[in-house]
Amino acid sequence: MYAVIDVETTGLSAKSEKITEIAIYIHDGEKIVDEFCTLIDPERKIPYQITRLTGINNQMVVNAPKFYEVAKQIVELTEDKIIVGHHVTFDYNFIRSEFKSLGYDFKRKTLCTVKLARKLIPGRKSYGLGKLCKELNIENTGRHRAFGDALATVKVFELLLNLDENAAEKSLKGYQSDLSKDIINGLPEKPGVYYFYNKKEELIYIGKSKSIRDRVLSHLNNNLTRKAIEMRDAIANVSFEETGSELAALLLESHEIKKHKPLYNRAQRRTAFNYGLYQFKDENGYDRLNVLKLVDGATPLTSYTSKAEANQHVFSMVEEYELCQKLCSLYESEGPCFHHQIHQCKGACIGEESPETYNKRLQSAIQNYQFKHQSFFVIDCGKTENEKTVIQIKNGKYLGFGYIDSSSSDMKTEQLEDCITSYDDNKDVQQIIRSHLRRNPVEAIISY
Repeated sequence: MYAVIDVETTGLSAKSEKITEIAIYIHDGEKIVDEFCTLIDPERKIPYQITRLTGINNQMVVNAPKFYEVAKQIVELTEDKIIVGHHVTFDYNFIRSEFKSLGYDFKRKTLCTVKLARKLIPGRKSYGLGKLCKELNIENTGRHRAFGDALATVKVFELLLNLDENAAEKSLKGYQSDLSKDIINGLPEKPGVYYFYNKKEELIYIGKSKSIRDRVLSHLNNNLTRKAIEMRDAIANVSFEETGSELAALLLESHEIKKHKPLYNRAQRRTAFNYGLYQFKDENGYDRLNVLKLVDGATPLTSYTSKAEANQHVFSMVEEYELCQKLCSLYESEGPCFHHQIHQCKGACIGEESPETYNKRLQSAIQNYQFKHQSFFVIDCGKTENEKTVIQIKNGKYLGFGYIDSSSSDMKTEQLEDCITSYDDNKDVQQIIRSHLRRNPVEAIISY
């Protein structure tokens, strides 16, 4: 039996956002035998952009049940069922997160119709639900609503079962490898780093994921390239280290790959970033930018894989913030830059604009590529509910990360420093930290 699900939410992060609508269609492999659909009061404001996408607004959920009020019904309805969804991990993680907030560990087997569709109907331009339904002539009268998308997923699922009635059973094995089920069952659905070993007990690959189990299974099911199949067939054992925090997983993965240099991490063993964007002040007091090959001991604002990529990014900054081409090392001239001649530069290149006003605009352009504070701790979720992950940056340099008891009411600098395990600072981890903090929420940042 299957429970085909879809949820609408207040945002993309299962850790920090909430469900606004849930639909569940119970399916026996041939037809729908039961269904459940309701709006959910997320107990917070629904962002305007989400309302534009789904049509669900704050007024619609005022009298809707809160998640805890329907939780028992969801548990009973899905018990002993396989959760089916289009990009099922998204929906499943949101449901698990809601239950986790209630102190309940919701666990079900899952099946993804995207992965199943890629195997049974390869070569499609897109496997997103909207475009796939259009190609398969499946009508969805409730796009971006849980009831509509779940019902469309039912129709996709039925079509796939008609192509291969054993497709679901094959997918539920979860992987195409001789790796024992005991190893797979022991993998956590939590953030961390995983390690693949061959029959000679040699370490052949290191990776990270927000869900170690899901990512390992994706490797064991990967038939997309010769290299992926070769590595999959070589895997004889898996170990892992939970990190709690996704940022800590990224940092540990980078460290471990550099330390062990596994066979199948060739691309990551090579330095991914070769050029950096550096800032300096000239003799006239103007802040300037320059793209240079990365230099040991000098920390760039951000890094790039090629000089062409770097120059393109700098050019876009010049356009957006009306910076001077000459002061950004994009134009060589004794006189004004080209943009000044077409009235797109305010004249910093020839002293017509003061350093104060020009520098203020340049700082706005680069603020996303600098740490807000030079010395700070990043506090994020730990491996258990009773601890926090602590990541330390001091004077702009990454020192390492560790874990601290979350019951400590007063996290002083000394306590936080004592829990840190030292790791090397380099351009890759600097880029990882800046990029992650720009794009993802963490629990707290404590400057010192």
